[in-house]
Amino acid sequence: MTAAYPSRNHGDRRGQRPELIVLHYTGMANAAVARARLCDSRAEVSAHWLIGEAGIAEALVPETRRAWHAGAGAWQGRGDVNSRSIGIEIANPGDRPFTSRQMDALTELLRGIMSRWHIGPASVIAHSDLAPGRKIDPGPRFDWQRLAHEGLALWPDDGPDTPLSDSLDAIGYPACDEPLRLAAFRLRFRPWAGGPETIADRRRAAGAARSYQEHAQPCPPIST
Repeated sequence: MTAAYPSRNHGDRRGQRPELIVLHYTGMANAAVARARLCDSRAEVSAHWLIGEAGIAEALVPETRRAWHAGAGAWQGRGDVNSRSIGIEIANPGDRPFTSRQMDALTELLRGIMSRWHIGPASVIAHSDLAPGRKIDPGPRFDWQRLAHEGLALWPDDGPDTPLSDSLDAIGYPACDEPLRLAAFRLRFRPWAGGPETIADRRRAAGAARSYQEHAQPCPPIST
């Protein structure tokens, strides 16, 4: 694990503190190409951490600073996710599984971040969660169940057959077209599912809503 902070693409947190961790894949050929972009001031993008193919975690931006990784979106009714999150990019073009070394490095990194900032497993989310229809990373190949097994994310049991929209609201998905929210939910909790809404979607979403409510953390006040 390195901590060189080579990216200049960051700013002030605007009175917020990290309360979310957002997981991404780079969508680029390899870690070297991704690192170059995340450190290029012309690109105006960055992340706090980059995990390469060999499982090396590189610190690109100090966690106390606002990295530019989330873009437009919201989670649990709150916008400006960049100001209140830590972004982790995992080197992957988006068309293959994540390596065991990457997942090992991620679990170690998450434990440290969550301990430092008192962030619970319900606050470890996908880029696709906060930006339905705009982002799909870290995608259907990402192993959320492993993170949940390690206490680093949530993976729910199914619940009752209740209205899908109510459950997605309770989980924290932002308001948008329902098909986009369903697709984002499936990327996270029912990877590879497709077609119209089903009872399996509703039951999984109800279970997720219950799990998120049980693990809810109070949000710090928004500074004015």
